[in-house]
Amino acid sequence: MNITRREALLIGAGGAVMLALPSIAQAKGLTEEAIASFTGGAPIAEGGVDLNTPEIAENGNTVPVEVSAEGATAILLLADGNPTPGVATFHFGPLAGSSSASTRIRLSKTQNVVAIAKMADGSFAKATREVKVTIGGCGG
Repeated sequence: MNITRREALLIGAGGAVMLALPSIAQAKGLTEEAIASFTGGAPIAEGGVDLNTPEIAENGNTVPVEVSAEGATAILLLADGNPTPGVATFHFGPLAGSSSASTRIRLSKTQNVVAIAKMADGSFAKATREVKVTIGGCGG
């Protein structure tokens, strides 16, 4: 059986895609699992959370993120394209001056950063921002 160079390249590319698909599906599954664990399956409203990230991150090793939600008791921060999407959970007690936090996170590639806030009344709110990463921070 003779295989041309073009056929060999197509076979190799197909194999690479097949190897990558489980990790992509697994990361999405981990994100949904983390959200379900945080919310207990409750519905999530869009809006009510301020999520500030740069539109383009030159280096994925240190991406600044600021999140706030008036009246929140906890905020879950996720990076849905990372191998482990859970970034941080911030808890705010009754003596907290504000329900806001800022940190720097590591992003492996261009992806969505998601913030879900648990409000004092038990409801949940969500904000999502896409961050374009030019140099990945998780070995990518």
